[in-house]
Amino acid sequence: MKKCLLIIIVVVSVLALMAAAYAYYQMRSRGFWRIPVYETKAPAMPELTRPALLVFSKTNSFIHKDAIPAAEAMFRSLGSDNGWSIFITESGAVHNATDLGKFDAVVWNNVTGNVLTGGQRKALAAYIEGGGGWLGIHGAGDKSAESDWPWYREKLIGANFIGHPMDPHLQEGTTYIEVPNDPITSHLGDQWVRTDEWYSFDRSPRQAGMTILGNLDESTYRPVFFGDDIRMGSDHPIMWKTCVGAGRVFYTAMGHTAESYIEPKFVEVMHRAVDWAISTDGYNCSIDRP
Repeated sequence: MKKCLLIIIVVVSVLALMAAAYAYYQMRSRGFWRIPVYETKAPAMPELTRPALLVFSKTNSFIHKDAIPAAEAMFRSLGSDNGWSIFITESGAVHNATDLGKFDAVVWNNVTGNVLTGGQRKALAAYIEGGGGWLGIHGAGDKSAESDWPWYREKLIGANFIGHPMDPHLQEGTTYIEVPNDPITSHLGDQWVRTDEWYSFDRSPRQAGMTILGNLDESTYRPVFFGDDIRMGSDHPIMWKTCVGAGRVFYTAMGHTAESYIEPKFVEVMHRAVDWAISTDGYNCSIDRP
């Protein structure tokens, strides 16, 4: 009897260790518990014609394994269709004055973790404040993204991520379009129903002076994170834009799934957001939005 009990204990212990090892492997494969890597040698740059778009897909934390390549494919397609030069890299060292000066806008494609050195941060801030465009997608607003850089958190995002639903994870939700005549959202109508991983934030970026383009209706999905209520209330922005110095900044918390990047309306939002960020339509942030 004791021998059988010992065998059971050993088997259960081995299975528990195997399960723990598998869970650890899965978490590591998704980017958790890594030592951050910072590149210091700038990547080789191809010949670019203007307008040119830098798509930066670096992660030092959670890896959106499906969304990142899907977004890269979307931007390649948009570049081909619209005559944009597209350069895609995971090297933070591209953030230097010389290389950034070759681009009309920079996209942070589901970037997570602290990914830039101090000098690279200064280069990006100077680039945007000097008139460069910046677009952040989904994970770029995660709490880990440049978490110890106040300028990034306050100027580009305007709020701190606090969680997303897990019961279930992906849900259909309705976004009400606050500025239906904005060039980025004028194709969406008054509301937009789609499925995504819905971020909640500690406050509304409206408080930081952001122009809210889309406000998420919390009555249309279940905003619960591992049993915690993560409702923001009636003011739950999910997509916004602003001026930072002379630069145009756009962020959307949408875009967790690979399917997002083939949804016609979402793709068109990204197309229009790039157009707005790189536009020479006469709207001057430094003059019209001090």
